[in-house]
Amino acid sequence: MINVTKTDLPSLSIYNKYLKKIWLSGWVTNNGEHVQLLTSQLSKYLGVKNISLVANGTLALQLSIKALDLHGEIITTPFTFAATTNAILWGGAVPVFADINPHTFNLSPEDAEKKITKKTSAILAVHVYGNPCDVVRLETIGRKYKIRIIYDAAHAFGVHYNGKPILRYGDISTLSFHATKIFHTIEGGAVIARDQKISEKLELLKDFGILSEERITLPGINAKMNEFQAVMGLCNLKAVDKNISLREKIYNRYVKELGDIPSLKFQKLTASLYNYSYMPVCFSSKKTRDRVFKYLLNHHIKARKYFYPLTSDFDFIYKNSVAKKAAGDLRVAKDIANSILCLPIYSTLSLSIVDKIITLIKKAVTK
Repeated sequence: MINVTKTDLPSLSIYNKYLKKIWLSGWVTNNGEHVQLLTSQLSKYLGVKNISLVANGTLALQLSIKALDLHGEIITTPFTFAATTNAILWGGAVPVFADINPHTFNLSPEDAEKKITKKTSAILAVHVYGNPCDVVRLETIGRKYKIRIIYDAAHAFGVHYNGKPILRYGDISTLSFHATKIFHTIEGGAVIARDQKISEKLELLKDFGILSEERITLPGINAKMNEFQAVMGLCNLKAVDKNISLREKIYNRYVKELGDIPSLKFQKLTASLYNYSYMPVCFSSKKTRDRVFKYLLNHHIKARKYFYPLTSDFDFIYKNSVAKKAAGDLRVAKDIANSILCLPIYSTLSLSIVDKIITLIKKAVTK
């Protein structure tokens, strides 16, 4: 089976060298040597200052909402992974869904602004598939209404917008280092804060609120990254540029060979430096998308309807009367969700397999 993604793993011998150091030190967690080293290296690689490593990307979102003391309503996109919406609900706020741009698949700043009320405390936007949101417009809205801007940058590792690291935008950006991501620590994530004081608060929140051995100042949780995760990150960081380059070749092959299909369209990229994390394509209808999906699966190729369904269509959202009412008209998001399909893309995927996938898609579309 050819899956939609495959985890990049370092040489076992290199990973074992790091493991030996952990064994000899006996320090396996609680801000150990390797967590500190990875923090430093990621700060340099990503071009950011206030970065805090955590156990996973979902916790990164939850901690961000807590650190900014958000409440009331948070405007967000329904075209995203469940974690984005779930984090808002876990934080005790109400997700208010705005529609998306039909070309970039990102949150529409215009529709988001229409959804702002006196109860709005923030906008939580997603750089969908690593493609940058209209950060300039969103941050203008944030300043205008004095609300916070958070970016779920789970897919956007290393991405730049207008020559600037995308993680420098917003009050907070979050990353996921899950094994499916372009850079991973098996499980893991990070929070990047614009303000130093917020970053210091995040450090407390992820470690039980412990300020010193005898003083706990905040109702924190345990969201720390451990040493085993960190050493996986140190290994993978060395190969990430090479892996992105390999993905770019695959991405460009798909675009070149599928670009002449009238019933298919690609996401409009806005990045000045992209990471090619995903290969999303949209078909003319749900019927065509589902036919292609099944045809590929019958040939042992696992594409993914990502993101489908919309998070606004989850059963527990419909049980939340406020959230259900706030969903409103999401016509574009529904159209994209019903027609989207993410094709296999990973660094070790051969171009011969990519060509086979392309041939199968062309056959399925004309069936």
